[in-house]
Amino acid sequence: MILSLGALLLIIVAVLGFSRGCSFSPGGPTIDTSSAPSVDVDSVLPGIAAGMDFPVREPKLPAGWHANSTDTITVGKGDQARPVVRVGWLTPGGGFLRLSQTQGAARDLIASETDDPNSEPAATGTIDVAGVNWTIYPARRSENSWLADVGGVRLLISGNGKEADFRTLAQAVQTAPPLPKKS
Repeated sequence: MILSLGALLLIIVAVLGFSRGCSFSPGGPTIDTSSAPSVDVDSVLPGIAAGMDFPVREPKLPAGWHANSTDTITVGKGDQARPVVRVGWLTPGGGFLRLSQTQGAARDLIASETDDPNSEPAATGTIDVAGVNWTIYPARRSENSWLADVGGVRLLISGNGKEADFRTLAQAVQTAPPLPKKS
């Protein structure tokens, strides 16, 4: 019986090894940005911005940032409902950050990024990025969110990136000019 189990285990290991159905990564998971979905922010975001009633900014990020998602959602209820434009990036450091832009209420925007959207998380601190004060909130899982108002628009950066990545995205969106509106 032990020989039969040994033979079966050998066959299973061989099948998994040849099919690459499993992998062993003692250093933890890695993100292969070449296999992640891609979004051409330069062509998608201007079209989205043209239909919004608030100025939308397109941050210019350094090489190594990989845009992999974009969408629009609505936060708030009833006559307080407002559209949110979101773009997500994989960062060079192996993290993920999402930029949300809206004129919706801060509470509604922050709630959309937490595990309990019915509660209002308490701020955990503030940080200054090139003269703009960002308020830090907890987000999903062990992620953070940074919230600021720039040019009449509420900006929220959320994700698991490093502080340097948050700063890079914050500064890029702060300095980006608003995209053109529809004529």
